Amino acid sequence: MSTDDLSLPDDMALLKSMIREMAAKASVLQGENAALKVSNAAAEERISELTAILKAFDRARFGRRSEKLGGMSENDEAQQAFVFEEIEIGIAALQAQVSKGRPAGEKRAPRPRKDFAPHLERIEVVIEPEDLPEHEGKQKVLIGEDVSQRLDVVPAKFRVIVTRRPKYAFKNADGVIQAPAPAHLIEGGIPTEALLAQIAVSKYADGLPLYRQEGIYARDGVEIERRLMSQWMGRVGFELELLAGHVLAEVCKGERVFADETSLPTLAPGTGKTKTAWLWAYARDDSTFGGPSPPMVAYRFEDSRSGDCVLRHLRGYRGILQVDGYGAYNKLVPKDGRNDSLRLAGCWAHSRRKFYELHVAGSSQIATETVERMAELWKLEAAVRGQSPEARAAARQTVSAPIVSGLFNFWQQTLPRISGKSKLAEAMRYAISRREIFERFLTDGLVELDSNIVERAIRPQTITRKNSLFAGSDGGGRTWATIATLLQTCRMNSVDPAAWLSQTLSRIANQWPSADLDALMPWNYAA
Repeated sequence: MSTDDLSLPDDMALLKSMIREMAAKASVLQGENAALKVSNAAAEERISELTAILKAFDRARFGRRSEKLGGMSENDEAQQAFVFEEIEIGIAALQAQVSKGRPAGEKRAPRPRKDFAPHLERIEVVIEPEDLPEHEGKQKVLIGEDVSQRLDVVPAKFRVIVTRRPKYAFKNADGVIQAPAPAHLIEGGIPTEALLAQIAVSKYADGLPLYRQEGIYARDGVEIERRLMSQWMGRVGFELELLAGHVLAEVCKGERVFADETSLPTLAPGTGKTKTAWLWAYARDDSTFGGPSPPMVAYRFEDSRSGDCVLRHLRGYRGILQVDGYGAYNKLVPKDGRNDSLRLAGCWAHSRRKFYELHVAGSSQIATETVERMAELWKLEAAVRGQSPEARAAARQTVSAPIVSGLFNFWQQTLPRISGKSKLAEAMRYAISRREIFERFLTDGLVELDSNIVERAIRPQTITRKNSLFAGSDGGGRTWATIATLLQTCRMNSVDPAAWLSQTLSRIANQWPSADLDALMPWNYAA
């Protein structure tokens, strides 16, 4: 509308009143704009601060991955993950506040992003322009199109499989025919193998206890008592025991095996209290020295942390066992020192962690120097990962051997000059007393610098443990170890654990031959 179209009153007083009202509105609008600018400026400043914090955390995280800044405990890592999430959420909320104050026509610059996975279903939606009266009689010619993609989800939905098996009789003849009933793992029960797999993966891979699953399913109007689900999981664990045993047997065929253990609180029968049990983990991953074997991990549940447990689990093993400094593993090494027997290799990350804690506290320049020297060891490991054992050993002799020799000389010269009760002295004694197993990686290319492979494999179980509070019983702990063995091995081989378990349970229900267990292994899975 032009100013010529405006109808203005002839009354001068009324006109002045209109002008004053417009001026007041303009003043309010100017004040709102000024306040919005101040608010946006404050938001932008806060975004900058949070982004700087996030980058600092990123440097710490990626430095730790490349063995520059490590040494965090599991609780520290969990807390750091929480901090990351909360900072990202805070930044997004502030950015939303700022974008709300942008002019109506202003658009955000497009951001590059990866395409979605090719296996995802594509639903095509074509939005045609509206046919207006002025378009009548005109022919449309397609000259291009704008295409956008958004990620959608169909929530998990329960359904009921109704199976009918008609019975037939023959006219003027004896006999009745009917198709045989399909085999099910839970005979006469309500769950399909897919439902059993869903519950098992949620509990043992995703850390979702049964009582939480019970509440989730109830939202969909499906009432499944946790006691019933517990019975199902016990049956699933029983059926999978042979497979978990096969995984451990395959682990023990490796030239090099990693071992670790973590506590698993367990309910003591009849007392209502928990006792400390242990989950032992044995992992194999030959890819770091170019081996063809698939990665795998086997867990074993025990009520003890003694060396007798390891003797039972690895009976007859001949090869390299890479571990932390826990003394129970020494039981596997024969005192006669035969070359064809089991050999222990140490984990430099465990030693480094002790120095790193002193380094970040700023309490020891000697610890800082140690950490800086050790960083060079991990740099070389990144460069030779995947190469042959011979190439790895040759590179380590050239680069790592002088560093290691210098470190031990440095510690031995420094140790007499510091307090024997200090944390620094404790860290040095830890390394010096294990020099033989720490130096094994220098001459044997099969050995890793650290035992992070098994630590990564055992970490998901510590998260599940935290969410579950405790294993229900000794039997529950054994089931936990059995199912987790197979689900974590799925993950290590980039296999969907729910799809694998559903297929495997169906095969077991249909009497899969025990002589062909290898075909059921996650690394041989085919959809």
